[in-house]
Amino acid sequence: MDFTGSNILSVNQFDRDSIDYIFSVADQMQPYARRKKRTKVLEGAILGNLFFEPSTRTRVSFGTAFNLLGGEVRETTGMESSAIAKGESLYDTARVLSSYSDVIAMRHPKAGSVAEFSKGSRVPVINGGDGANEHPTQALLDLYTIEKELAYHGQGIDNMHICMIGDLKYGRTVHSLSKLLSMYKNVQFTLISPRELAMPTGVLDTLENAGHRYLVTEKVDGIVDADIVYQTRIQQERFASPEDADQYRGKFRLNQAIYTKHYKPNTVIMHPLPRDSRSEANELDNDLNQNPNLAIFRQADNGVLIRMALFALTLGVVEQVQKYECPVNWYSEKSRLST
Repeated sequence: MDFTGSNILSVNQFDRDSIDYIFSVADQMQPYARRKKRTKVLEGAILGNLFFEPSTRTRVSFGTAFNLLGGEVRETTGMESSAIAKGESLYDTARVLSSYSDVIAMRHPKAGSVAEFSKGSRVPVINGGDGANEHPTQALLDLYTIEKELAYHGQGIDNMHICMIGDLKYGRTVHSLSKLLSMYKNVQFTLISPRELAMPTGVLDTLENAGHRYLVTEKVDGIVDADIVYQTRIQQERFASPEDADQYRGKFRLNQAIYTKHYKPNTVIMHPLPRDSRSEANELDNDLNQNPNLAIFRQADNGVLIRMALFALTLGVVEQVQKYECPVNWYSEKSRLST
């Protein structure tokens, strides 16, 4: 894949070689993310961070990633604060805002909207999530996390067993991640959800066509050999009403007792965040916080690395990052802890 100047809209754009390349660039970004060094390679460049749907981690990590490369960030948050609320088309919005930016990261509640926006944009557009459709950067950081976590235990992605739990119908993160995992060999999937929130048929077809085994079930019992357990929250914003979502909330909880009973001692626990910690949901109990296999915060940290890599790739500066290095002048706990 030729990344320079390209949109990042779907995981379908990638093959294993391009994924490996993204991950190798992400590895190169670690000294800057850990504040051991800084780089001004994108000094003067502007990111248009357009989030028309609520977001904390994704929006802030896109902005942080761009800042860490020396660039500046301009943000729009919420549909009501944009000209779209006045009836402006995505095409017109793209034509205008792309003239103010060098690259755009965008989230929108409607499936296919980011791709539609990209048709009017004069700069690269990166999909930060479009409805229940896709979330390619989350899928990449999830896969990157899986690779790192399994490598720590002497394993690889090929031949692994992943257990996905929760809202698999509306959870765009599991849709995109499943598509990426389909590029690997002999991956076993256990897909646990209420029947009404099962993984879409299109995703299952992708897994089957790639030769992977999957089990669709509503039971958590007997999943003793999973290498990864990937928990998701109920996507309340995709339901007709909060009451419709409430009937599924808290169906599949994970705490230390359940983990000990049903999973291997080194099964990695993942979640795209935010985890719903309210008592009626409590997807991942706080008693897991001291479990060394709880990877959710390492997962979030990896999002900055992946997004830095994608900015460097789409703006064609991968080979120049080190050239624009300079020292970190302030005290940083990150730097001390990563020494």
